[in-house]
Amino acid sequence: MTEIDQTLVNRIVEAALLASSQPLTLVQLKGLFPLDEPAPEGSVEAALEQLRADCEGRGVELVEVASGWRFQVKADVHPWVARLWTERQTKYTRATLETLALIAYRQPITRGEIEQIRGVAVNSSIIKALEERDWIRVVGHRDVPGKPELLATTKTFLDYFGLKRLDELPPLSELRDIGELEPQLPFAPAIPASAAEAGSHMPQADAEAETDPGSEPVSAERHAPQDTNGEAMPSDSIPTHDPHRDDAETASSEHQDEQ
Repeated sequence: MTEIDQTLVNRIVEAALLASSQPLTLVQLKGLFPLDEPAPEGSVEAALEQLRADCEGRGVELVEVASGWRFQVKADVHPWVARLWTERQTKYTRATLETLALIAYRQPITRGEIEQIRGVAVNSSIIKALEERDWIRVVGHRDVPGKPELLATTKTFLDYFGLKRLDELPPLSELRDIGELEPQLPFAPAIPASAAEAGSHMPQADAEAETDPGSEPVSAERHAPQDTNGEAMPSDSIPTHDPHRDDAETASSEHQDEQ
């Protein structure tokens, strides 16, 4: 049985992360090494730390998000790199952003509870658009008459905003609305603008078409985040985030990790 040296482990881990279109977990990275040619104990972890240190001063960084490890473009060079993609912005109404914020900070929560807090009915297209974007999902049902669905955010939501856990969400006192969370730009092959414009129907198109009385559209560009200039979301209408109350999301996340 031949053991691989640390230098080769570093190169293999780096190549795998660059080749993958999705974040890779520690288990997946360790699975790259067969039993007859194993990586030394702790060498994959050491490779990740070395690669992260090597990114210091570069345009990319190695980060751990909810789904695993990935290379992504650093925030300070986003505006330039984002020009490789289409400049079309995704429009989300304030109703959509407020609904997403309530689910993120108050999960698991029912649609009725969202409506009670916002004081208006939640348009079905809002929930549909967020589900199609894979930002929210049903994690159970409230044990009350009617058994309403409990909504919570997903790993895709955390990955999109560069978060590893829900408790990394900024305090509501520091956040005017969910649109201020900056999406991260993964280090992946660019899609030409012409191809993007001619591409198939995307979930965000539903969000653009969605309308809600009394709400105004807010830009939330996928690859080049912009500051939102709309009025602040009423902070007194959204309860403070408590990561310890999200038992349903934590349990579901652990179950996904085991799979």
